[in-house]
Amino acid sequence: MTATIRLTMAQALTRYLSRQMTEIDGQRLPILGGVWGIFGHGNVAGIGEALWQERERLPTFRAHNEQAMAHAAIAYAKTNMRRRFMAATTSIGPGATNLVTAAALAHVNRLPVLLLPGDVFANRIPDPVLQQVESFGDGTVSANDCFKPVSRYFDRITRPEQIIPALQRAMQVLTDPAECGPVTLALCQDVQAEACDYPESFFEERLWCPRRARPDRGELAAAAAALKAAKKPLIIAGGGVLYSGACEDLARFATATGIPVCETQGGKSALPDDAPLNMAAIGVTGTSAANRLAAEADLILAVGTRLQDFTTGSWALFGASEKAIIGLNVQPFDAGKHRALPLVADAREGLTELYAALGNWQAPESWAADAKAGKATWRQEAQAVTAATNAALPSDAQVIGAVQRSLGSEVILLHAAGGLPGELHKLWQAGPPGSYHAEYGFSCMGYEIAGGLGAKMARPEREVVVMVGDGSYLMMNSEIATSVMLGLKLTIVLLDNRGYGCINRLQNATGSASFNNLLKDARHETLPEIDFVAHAGSLGAIALKAASIAELEAALAQAKANTRTTVVVIDTDPLVSTGAGGAWWDVAVPEVSERAEVRAARAQYDIKRQHQRVGE
Repeated sequence: MTATIRLTMAQALTRYLSRQMTEIDGQRLPILGGVWGIFGHGNVAGIGEALWQERERLPTFRAHNEQAMAHAAIAYAKTNMRRRFMAATTSIGPGATNLVTAAALAHVNRLPVLLLPGDVFANRIPDPVLQQVESFGDGTVSANDCFKPVSRYFDRITRPEQIIPALQRAMQVLTDPAECGPVTLALCQDVQAEACDYPESFFEERLWCPRRARPDRGELAAAAAALKAAKKPLIIAGGGVLYSGACEDLARFATATGIPVCETQGGKSALPDDAPLNMAAIGVTGTSAANRLAAEADLILAVGTRLQDFTTGSWALFGASEKAIIGLNVQPFDAGKHRALPLVADAREGLTELYAALGNWQAPESWAADAKAGKATWRQEAQAVTAATNAALPSDAQVIGAVQRSLGSEVILLHAAGGLPGELHKLWQAGPPGSYHAEYGFSCMGYEIAGGLGAKMARPEREVVVMVGDGSYLMMNSEIATSVMLGLKLTIVLLDNRGYGCINRLQNATGSASFNNLLKDARHETLPEIDFVAHAGSLGAIALKAASIAELEAALAQAKANTRTTVVVIDTDPLVSTGAGGAWWDVAVPEVSERAEVRAARAQYDIKRQHQRVGE
């Protein structure tokens, strides 16, 4: 007879989660780093009590915003290269729907997070309960149905025994390199408290290690043949290189074959910036060195990248002419994009076997030499725009230069939205793998500070530096207080350009007048004078204002020595961005407008669109 233990559904859930393990560098660790929780009537009595019982094996962390705590959980998983992750629990209603943006972020970026929102009563007797969303035509709908399109796996637990298959499926998705993404288990609040006789075997420790798929022989042969026929091949390294732990394999492959490498936002730091064949950033936010090669290359080996429009210049960077693409990716959906030759495999296994299949083949030496010369030229261009000046309002690039000089390349540099991703992608000189942390798949304003907290939880021994604009800061800053509460020090560099400067520049570039982006161009009676130093200080941080690049460097030196989260504020110019590097991005311009500037922008837009790869 099977031995059982009587537990509530919520107790079974937390006990199960606390016993799931992974192995990293020979060390056996809990695969969950903990659970973020904001309690309400929909989860405090059920999962709240269950988390208390498991608090030593499965720590619970309190946050100040549901979306922010999920962002922290996602950043924790990204910093751990998807080998460990966290969960987040909320009540029903707004607590649950606050998680939806974070779920979308994790879905786009293929990052694991377990979301445990409370749900309505399965028995429906108290309906409608507080915060319940009612559908006039479907009695099964709740607010949590919002999670369905942004979850890799969704389940609603309406009976206590359903948690057994649901958790098994959840762990399979969270640990699968190809299917990885957010999992939502909506927990009916009455079912959380219902008891069931669970088999004791369900709670035995289980080890989860990433699957490493090896390439199909036919696909491998086709990829090797295509590479051998290439005269100007180029590698695009995406986030999959980092998640696979394939950075050393990529370096060996590039060195042996003489193929230049460029990096997506997710793939940056796969190679150190000073690696001889690293051309750094590619695409809309790319370097001149990388983008010139992308335009000239006759073959692209795309490793672990989903080839987002910023990487491909909206598919105009590679040119309209035929150009071979090899898609080395663990996910077939990504491997075959734009008629690519698919090479479905783990990045490390794929590179290793492709290297063996190529034998002694190398790209022409002239191609590598040309690439290195282009990188040297780019380095000079980048140094010029990041150098310190006495400008009254420095550019983002000059602030980046100051941070780089003051804190070096060993820190974990984290950012997400606005103008900073464009400047940092091409100008930041990344160090070891994982030292560059960008959330640019969803480009979610408000991720930065919460993400910094999650990165620090994953790597408490590392200095975590968050660069954020005033727009993102105002959207979500509450986890400064959480970082202070948990004793997790961040260095936050806040660039204040008094509005959404990045979108204002895009607005102007498409022929429109400045409107509703900068504070001064939005409807107002009085322009706000926001004291970010006072605000950050009120949340418990050490806060400083720098009036120049020199003062910024001095403040960063102080921040480095501080033991508590430090916010350094500097005013910047909203109109200036780096002209060097970059590529076209498809942002549709109106066909009809009373503005001559818009009509002129549309004419240029129509010309650029002719270079896009279409119909593939």
